[in-house]
Amino acid sequence: MSIKEIKTDLRNFADRDRAVILQRFFKTGPGEYGEGDKFIGVRVPDIRKIASKYRSAPRRDVLRLLNSDIHEERLLAILLLVRAFSEGDEEKQKEIYDLYLENTGFINSWDLVDVSAEHIVGAYLFNKSRKPLYELVRSDLLWDKRISVMATFHFIRRDEFDETIRIAKILLSDSEDLIQKAVGWMLREVGKRHLETEEAFYAAFAEQAAALEAGGADGVIIE
Repeated sequence: MSIKEIKTDLRNFADRDRAVILQRFFKTGPGEYGEGDKFIGVRVPDIRKIASKYRSAPRRDVLRLLNSDIHEERLLAILLLVRAFSEGDEEKQKEIYDLYLENTGFINSWDLVDVSAEHIVGAYLFNKSRKPLYELVRSDLLWDKRISVMATFHFIRRDEFDETIRIAKILLSDSEDLIQKAVGWMLREVGKRHLETEEAFYAAFAEQAAALEAGGADGVIIE
């Protein structure tokens, strides 16, 4: 296998009309959050099939895909990393976790964050110090902040809510819509499992949290 083979396979599923739709959906215009991002129009299920086919791709090739200016190539890299993390031993998981955090500048869209943060960052930190989450939440990079709150989905699924609540408090004053939506989404996930915790948060921060109640997740990744 080679990086050329992987990219060729991906392009075999490309659709120009779909690419135009995705360019609009992911806000790639001047001044928008995805400014300059490029799409070739590959559906997510097809990207998942390719990820399964190339599950043993060398890490150097995965990194090259992650550093690509093509959105679907970055998503493919993320899916490969998630799979490799889930199948790896502790040493391999640390390697993937470190690589992920070293490249958050390329994990630069809500869909890339949302399919990976809980499965890599959250999973890695579950039985470790949570300090890295607070370094991410204090970052100037929008995507670092989103990673910090979305990573806590791993904890929420295991009925652990404290980190989500702490990070939500920090991000209450953040003006970015993509952050407010992520926080609101995670708080609703908390509420599904322990309504009293969600209600206590909104009661304590009623005025600041109004936007969170109104906002939703950005939506399921376009399939």
